[in-house]
Amino acid sequence: MNLLTNPMILRMAIVFVAGVMAFVIGVVVMRRMRRSLVVESEAMDQPASLESLPLHTYHAVIQQLKQQKHELQSTQQAERRRSKTSENISAAVLANLSSGVMFIASNGLVRQANTAARQILGFASPVGMGFAEIFRDASTPSGTVLTEVVQNNLQEQKSMQRLETHYLTPGGDERVLEITITAVPSASGTALGVACLINDQTELAKIRRQQTLRGEISAEMALELRHSLTAISDCAKRLAHGQDQQSVQRLAADIASEAAHLDHTIGGFLAEPNAAGVTAGT
Repeated sequence: MNLLTNPMILRMAIVFVAGVMAFVIGVVVMRRMRRSLVVESEAMDQPASLESLPLHTYHAVIQQLKQQKHELQSTQQAERRRSKTSENISAAVLANLSSGVMFIASNGLVRQANTAARQILGFASPVGMGFAEIFRDASTPSGTVLTEVVQNNLQEQKSMQRLETHYLTPGGDERVLEITITAVPSASGTALGVACLINDQTELAKIRRQQTLRGEISAEMALELRHSLTAISDCAKRLAHGQDQQSVQRLAADIASEAAHLDHTIGGFLAEPNAAGVTAGT
C-alpha cells in the first residue's frame, strides 16, 4: 500500500505506460507506411518492363528494330539516288536543247540558263544577273519593252505569253528572238518565277525580208513587163499597117528597144536570188 501511494512510484508507472503506448503506436504507423510504400512501388512497376520479358523475345524485338532501321536507310538512299539521277537527266536534256531555256526567280534574278541560252543571249554566265540587265535593250515590233513584259508575268503569273523581240547582244550583234514566257508555280500554288524559252529567229527573219523584197520586185517587174508588152504589141500593130519605109524602120527600132528593156528587167530579176544568197552568206 505504501508503494501505490508513493508519488514517485506513480509517476514512473505513468511514464512507463505512456512509453509502451507510444511504442505500440509507432510500430503500427511504421507498418502502415511500409505497406503504403509497397503498394505505390507495385503500381509504378505495373507495366511490363524489358526485364520481365523472356530473353529470346527481347532479342527478337531488338533484331526487328535493327532490320526496320536498315530498311529505312536503304529506302532513303534509293530515293536520294533516284532524285540525283532525275536531276542529272534534266540537266543533260536542258544542256543539249537547241532552244535556250532560262529560269527567272520571283526576285528577278536568273537562277538557271542552259548552253543555248548563253550562246543566244551572248553571256558567258547569266546566272545571278537580273533580267532587267539582260533584256535592257530588247523591245517588240509593237514598241513594248521586254523587261516590262517579264515583270508583269512575274507579278501576275500568266500561263503563257509568246512574243518576238529585237535583241542586242553585249558584243553588238543584232538578233531577232522568239521568247515564250511561262509562269512556274510551286506545289502549294505560290509563285516560283517564270521560265523563258528562247529561239533565235534571226536567219528566218532575213529570209522573210528577202521574200518580201522579192515580192515587191516581182510586182514591179510584172508592171514593167506589162508596159513593155503593151508597147511591143502597139508597135507590131502599127508595123503591120505601115507603108512608109522610114516609119517601118522606126517601129522596128522601138520593138527592139522594148525587147532589150524587157530582157534587162528579166535578167535583173533572175540575178536577184543570187544576190540575196550572197548577202545572207555574208
